[in-house]
Amino acid sequence: MKLIITLIKKYWFIITVFLLTAIATLSLWPAEHLPQVPGSDKTHHFISYGILMLPLALQKPKHWLWIALGFASFSGAIEIIQPYVNRYGEWLDMAANVAGLSCGLLFATVIEYLMRSNTK
Repeated sequence: MKLIITLIKKYWFIITVFLLTAIATLSLWPAEHLPQVPGSDKTHHFISYGILMLPLALQKPKHWLWIALGFASFSGAIEIIQPYVNRYGEWLDMAANVAGLSCGLLFATVIEYLMRSNTK
């Protein structure tokens, strides 16, 4: 587990850019109807943005909190743009995204705490 956390911290920027690109592409790709996948739409939003926040929250580069606020703004921008690309923008999706960001931060904090307590 420590190796995975170390790799995430080392490559946090590349992982974050990849995740942002994937989220933007999947959120803005025009679709007549969305594919059927297990779970609810809000759950997918929550998990996606939680995973997006995790590398940033583990590494905590300079101005990381501003970057996190940028992620929330990015989420809102996607919801505003979606109706123009044959998708549905929903503010509840943004709420799920922000909740995911918050839980990603909380999860990273718990991981760091457990890693510190295991090294003592």
